[in-house]
Amino acid sequence: MKKVVTFGEILARLTPPGFKKMSQTNQLEIYYGGTETNVSVSLSILGCNALHVSRVSDDFLGKAAICNLKSNGIDTSFVQKGEEPLGLYFAEPGAVVRSGVIAYNRNHSAFRALKPNSIPWASIFKDAHWFHWTGITPAHCENNFLALKEALMVAQEIGVTVSCDPAYRAGLWQYGRKAEEALKELVALSDVFIGGTEQFNELLGADFSLSDEDFKEGSKALIAQFPRLKKVYDKTRTAKNASWHKIEARMWNGKDMFCCEPIEITHIVDRIGTGDAFAAGAIFGELHNFSEKDSVAFANAACAIKHTIEGDANLADFNEINQIAEGNTFGRLIR
Repeated sequence: MKKVVTFGEILARLTPPGFKKMSQTNQLEIYYGGTETNVSVSLSILGCNALHVSRVSDDFLGKAAICNLKSNGIDTSFVQKGEEPLGLYFAEPGAVVRSGVIAYNRNHSAFRALKPNSIPWASIFKDAHWFHWTGITPAHCENNFLALKEALMVAQEIGVTVSCDPAYRAGLWQYGRKAEEALKELVALSDVFIGGTEQFNELLGADFSLSDEDFKEGSKALIAQFPRLKKVYDKTRTAKNASWHKIEARMWNGKDMFCCEPIEITHIVDRIGTGDAFAAGAIFGELHNFSEKDSVAFANAACAIKHTIEGDANLADFNEINQIAEGNTFGRLIR
């Protein structure tokens, strides 16, 4: 089993059942997730040895979050506990022409109180093959930025492969450090980049479009700026409305670009966590030495099937994802 380490906040998501608006419900369903957590859950279900590093509230809600991760096979040995509350967010689902809406309550969460020097990264990375981070973690506060940078320095020293999803969120960077400068420091310590031309433009101050040609040129410029990067993965999304999306993926390996057939999702069940499913699919393909073509198709299929699964994380196993990657998108009943 390949060992993968992730680091990020565990969140509780509260959402109305079905497609109700908040104003018409007196019930909320709870799911546990968070960008990096979702990647870890997906990789665990795919058969990896997944370890997640975080900090949660020392109460029944934090305990429930840890139990949820454990139920999905995650090693939670390095999840700390603190007196601060667990981060929350509220999600009102969209449907057809009505957009979904999200509101966060995480400004004073247990994860933000995490101390950088409290994490034994050398022990955590023992026998690890991969480390994944996103731009959401360093956006919270200085302590989270420093903890992540420390993790990347140790991973580099030990020789652990690092993937990054910069995931720029302008509303989060409020503590004084400039997002562009911080992300550049962290991307420079990474091997695989998961993001497209929008992220290129933020990091490089460029103006690349969504076209395949600009993705290729942007990938070249990104690798020139950050020479440790070896591969760039990206997915593009075309939305007809909140319930009907078309997704397709592409990858640049430093010499060639690889694409896959687009997949249409005509009845979206849950939009949240689909990018995390894509990242997990790409990481799984890399860990298991898939060909570039197969790795891109698998990542795109993982993203696609997550749209059909309630909750934050992709709970589909290898066979479910792989049949979609191979073109079986009919969804016929399996007996």
